[in-house]
Amino acid sequence: MSPRHAPWAEAADFAIGLKPIAEADWLEGGEADPAARKDALYAAHRAQVFAQTPGSRTGQAEVAELVAAALGPDPAPRSDLPPIYAAARRLSDDLCLMEKTGGAWRLAALSLSAGSFFSASDVIGQSLSELHGPVTGFQDRFLTRVQRIFDGLRPGLILERRNWSVVNSAELSAPDPAPMRARIADIAPEDVGRALFTRVERQTLRRLPRTGGVLFTIRVWLSPLDEIAAEPGRLAAFGRAWRAAPEAFRDYKRLDLYDRLIDAFLRAHGESHSVNGNGSPSSRAK
Repeated sequence: MSPRHAPWAEAADFAIGLKPIAEADWLEGGEADPAARKDALYAAHRAQVFAQTPGSRTGQAEVAELVAAALGPDPAPRSDLPPIYAAARRLSDDLCLMEKTGGAWRLAALSLSAGSFFSASDVIGQSLSELHGPVTGFQDRFLTRVQRIFDGLRPGLILERRNWSVVNSAELSAPDPAPMRARIADIAPEDVGRALFTRVERQTLRRLPRTGGVLFTIRVWLSPLDEIAAEPGRLAAFGRAWRAAPEAFRDYKRLDLYDRLIDAFLRAHGESHSVNGNGSPSSRAK
């Protein structure tokens, strides 16, 4: 099966990379029963997957209206649930509501069932600057531009971007990386294609026309490296991106944890240079 997205073929570094898409392309789907996955997490770990600020329910209700406009009325509406979670359980995507308060865009409510190394309770109420604090260089390179994008986003315009990392887990919900990373040393080089996954986040932004907030969606796609190896062009692009990734990107994504394994994987599939780009050419794998 071919991975749906391959953003490593477009950029090996952080990039805002927003592009407009048609409303018909807003939600990608691809999951038979997202409510089953999300409801289990919501019941067992609510603070991990849901949070809201006081006064955010009006914006949440508008989020639910946008989802209903895209998917049709909810066949089994749940009035006992917060509106943003009731909408999110119909989707593969996570939903994050940003509202401008005190001159800053802040996370007002979110349903986060595929969190990448954070929980809903960790980030609720944070500003754009605080949310991206762990991203090396974000404040200097991107913060002002992102704030302008949020301020200038007009109703009816939907923007999309994608980013990528490598993980050794097939679980969509990954609030804490420590248990996953503790298992890296147990992965044998011959098992890399099955044990390592590209984790791609497909994100969208759109304005809430009535309340003025911004809806940020996150759809996570996981693909084992064996799927990339099945397509020589994508494998070559992945190898180039891995070697070319700047130190800031590598540090933030902790790509160094996988260097030994990725090196073995690329060599086994015919790559001819070390993964860090500094080694001498090696003999091509047979």
